[in-house]
Amino acid sequence: MARIDTVIFDLGGVLAATGRHSDFTARFPNADPDLVKSILIGDYGADSDHPWHRLERGEITMAENRALNKDALAAAGIEVPPPPPGGAPMFRFLPNEPVVQLVHDLKAAGVRLGVLTNNVAEFRDGWRTMMDFDALFDDVVDSHEVGMRKPNPAIYQLALARLGADAGSTAFLDDVQSNVDAADRVGMRGVLVEEDPLPAVATVRDWAGLA
Repeated sequence: MARIDTVIFDLGGVLAATGRHSDFTARFPNADPDLVKSILIGDYGADSDHPWHRLERGEITMAENRALNKDALAAAGIEVPPPPPGGAPMFRFLPNEPVVQLVHDLKAAGVRLGVLTNNVAEFRDGWRTMMDFDALFDDVVDSHEVGMRKPNPAIYQLALARLGADAGSTAFLDDVQSNVDAADRVGMRGVLVEEDPLPAVATVRDWAGLA
């Protein structure tokens, strides 16, 4: 297999150990997690008018999204937990150390690096302080800033174009299978990052020719 020269990373669940969908459902320990997930984020493999999808495209605010969630959860008989004390964020962005080390190793090897994240404006200050994105990455595509979200093929093509990268020599890492599948469909080499990131890290190291 030809060596890759570009790697694009998702944020939550990939560069960050937190931000996986299970972090959302964990806030409702007494409810069916599949039901909570369907209410909070909908069918994540679709690009629809679900409030969370609209939030990730920058069409509504977090406050508007929370109000819609509260009504939908109440209609399903699910009690909304109190907000974190002192206005703390819903979850903290904590670095996924094996993946962060991979970033540094790829950077040292001269591999082109990008970020492609489905994200929201209100989370930006939290994740931007997690690591030095400007120094480590050649480009960051944030869904709410560009008005598109994964799995829309156009956002993958935008990420490739902004990096000047060829899809066939680009690895894409994400913790959501539907996003990985969408990357594959545009010709990228998708890698699913599971809760144990080491197999994904090993795959990318091999493709990049790192010892």
